[in-house]
Amino acid sequence: MARKKIREYDSKRLVKEHYKRISGSELPIKSAQVTESTDFNELVQSEPWLSSSKLVVKPDMLFGKRGKSGLVALNLDLAQVAEFVKERLGKEVVMGGCQGPITTFIVEPFVPHNEEFYINIVSERLGCSISFSECGGIDIEENWDKVKTIFLPTGVSLSQEICAPLVATLPLEFKSVIEQFITHIYSLFVDLDFTFLEMNPFTLVDGKPYPLDMRGELDDTAAFKNFKKWGNIEFPMPFGRVMSATESFIHGLDEKTSASLKFTVLNPKGRIWTMVAGGGASVIYADTVGDLGFANELGNYAEYSGAPNEEEVLQYARVVIDCATADPDGQRRALVVGGGIANFTDVAATFNGIIRAMKEKVEKLKAASMHIYVRRGGPNYQRGLARMRALGAELGIPIEVYGPEATMTGICKQAIECITVSA
Repeated sequence: MARKKIREYDSKRLVKEHYKRISGSELPIKSAQVTESTDFNELVQSEPWLSSSKLVVKPDMLFGKRGKSGLVALNLDLAQVAEFVKERLGKEVVMGGCQGPITTFIVEPFVPHNEEFYINIVSERLGCSISFSECGGIDIEENWDKVKTIFLPTGVSLSQEICAPLVATLPLEFKSVIEQFITHIYSLFVDLDFTFLEMNPFTLVDGKPYPLDMRGELDDTAAFKNFKKWGNIEFPMPFGRVMSATESFIHGLDEKTSASLKFTVLNPKGRIWTMVAGGGASVIYADTVGDLGFANELGNYAEYSGAPNEEEVLQYARVVIDCATADPDGQRRALVVGGGIANFTDVAATFNGIIRAMKEKVEKLKAASMHIYVRRGGPNYQRGLARMRALGAELGIPIEVYGPEATMTGICKQAIECITVSA
C-alpha cells in the first residue's frame, strides 16, 4: 500500500460523488478549484452558486493550519475571492519548515454554523482506527482528550453497537444522524481505498452533515480497480517539493510501463547513491545508510521493480548515473546496485540495461571516482553477477560483486567505509 495525499478539492469531490451510492442520500457539498489557468467567468458558468453565495477561499496545497496562518478568507463575494487569489497566487510561503509557492486554491460556500465535529479514519496493518470528537475545529489539538477512538479489524462492518462509544455523549437530537454519517463515511473510505480521511471540522446544515475542512490520502496501488470511481485524480508533490527534470523523466517512464520506476533526489551533492531493485529492498538500503549516521550523504531514493525490460532499465540507469556523477570533486563516491532476492525478475536481463548504461557513462564514472557495489539474488543471478564482475575488469572501474550470501546492510556499510577513506 502506498499512501498518497490528494487535494482537499478531490477529497470532497470523491465524497460528494459516492456518498449517495453508499448511503442513499446526498451531501450538499459545493467546491471549486482555482489555479493560475482558471478563468473566473468560465468557472461561474460551470458553478453558478459562486456568484450568488458568500464564499470561503483557502490554499489547497497539502498543508494544514491554514486558518491559524491567516490563509483562509471568509464571507467574501466572488470579486473579493478573485482579489484574494490574485494577491497570493505564486507567492512563496513557509509552512511546517517547508517553503514553496501557492499554486492552487479551493473556493466553497461560506457556511455559518454553531457545532463543529471531528472525524478521522486511518488505515492500519490489521484494520482501521476511527476517531471522533464533538469538539472539532482549529483547537482540536488542545481538546485531544475529548477525542474517542475505536479500532475496526479488516473485514468487520461498522455496526451501531461498535460505533456506540464514539457517539455516546452526543445530544439525542442529532446522535443518530452523526452515527449514520460515521458509518457511511467508513463504508465509503473502504470502497474507494482511502488510507486516511479527516474532516475537521464537519457541521450540521439543516440537520445534515456538511464537511467544512477535509484531508485525504488514497492507496495509489489500487488505481487499477478504481480509475473509474476516482476519475481524474491528482497526486501532487508534497508542499515545498518540485520535481527536477530528471525526476520528471523517470516519472514519465513509470507512467508508461507496467513495471515500477521510482527516483527521488535527496542530496545532489551526496556521495552515496542507489540503484536498487525492489520496493522493500530500496527502503532497507536507504534506512540503513541513515541508521549508520550517513543520511546527509545519501544522494537519492531509487527503486526499479516489476520486471522492467532492458530498454527501460537502460534509460533509468542513465539518469541515476548522470546524477550520481555530476560535478566531480576528487572525493570518492559509491553506487549501490542490485537489491534483494528476486522472485520472478530475470536478474541477468535487467543487469543488461545497467551494464549498457555503465559502458556509455564510463568516463563519468571514472571522473567521479565512483566505486560500485553490487548485491543481488534471484532467477539467473549467477550469470548477471558474472557479467558485472567482467564489466569491472573491462572498464577499469572498481566493481565489487556479491550474491545473496552477503547482507544488504553489509553492502551499505562497505559503501560508507569507501567514502570515508578519503574524507
